Amino acid sequence: MPMFEGKSVLVLGGSRGIGAAIVRRFVADGARVTFTYSGSPDAARALAAETGSTAVQTDSSDRDAVIARVRDSGPLDVLVVNAGIAIFGDALEQDPDAVDRLFRINVQSPYHASVEAARRMPPGGRIIVIGSVNGDRMPVPGMASYALSKSALQGMARGLARDFGPRGITINVVQPGPVDTDANPEDGPMRELMHSFMAIKRHGRPEEVAGMVAWLAGPEAGFVTGAMHTIDGAFGA
Repeated sequence: MPMFEGKSVLVLGGSRGIGAAIVRRFVADGARVTFTYSGSPDAARALAAETGSTAVQTDSSDRDAVIARVRDSGPLDVLVVNAGIAIFGDALEQDPDAVDRLFRINVQSPYHASVEAARRMPPGGRIIVIGSVNGDRMPVPGMASYALSKSALQGMARGLARDFGPRGITINVVQPGPVDTDANPEDGPMRELMHSFMAIKRHGRPEEVAGMVAWLAGPEAGFVTGAMHTIDGAFGA
């Protein structure tokens, strides 16, 4: 029997890149998967048709919309929060509204989604949030707000692990390094700089991140919670 046969999975931010790989992995392992999208309707429709999953449009910068989406998904066995954005540039020159939007998507949305999911999760439920190795290490200028948002997820996971642990619900953060996606292609202009920090000098694959997520959601990871799981080719070593 597939590992997630009959399980209900919601992936926030699942239409492209790492999110799409996570959707494909859970579907392949037998789960009923719903995923959200915001700005990529064509990619979302194509992925839903390919996998038999359900795509729903949800703005992850809207707290109430995120809470409603999680609530309306019914009791979840697994919640994966992948939605996130980055902005780049001198902190002295960045638009404060853009920074606040980043915090809404990268910090507030994961928090409220996790809390809402836990209200109805059965014992043994799993919450996995996609963070970044930049929560531990920021080797270049211009990404302070992004690094802050990813570090915040660490405190969130540690705290909610205490709150949810008595019910057997785990919460973990997966921290990818450079991963080959549309947002950060392996043949992009930052390739040589990023690889210079790494022991394994290549970008990761979305499927590799999805594999770590699937393990954390599975039966072997029931004693793993409040922890950061870095998958980065030693970018942050």
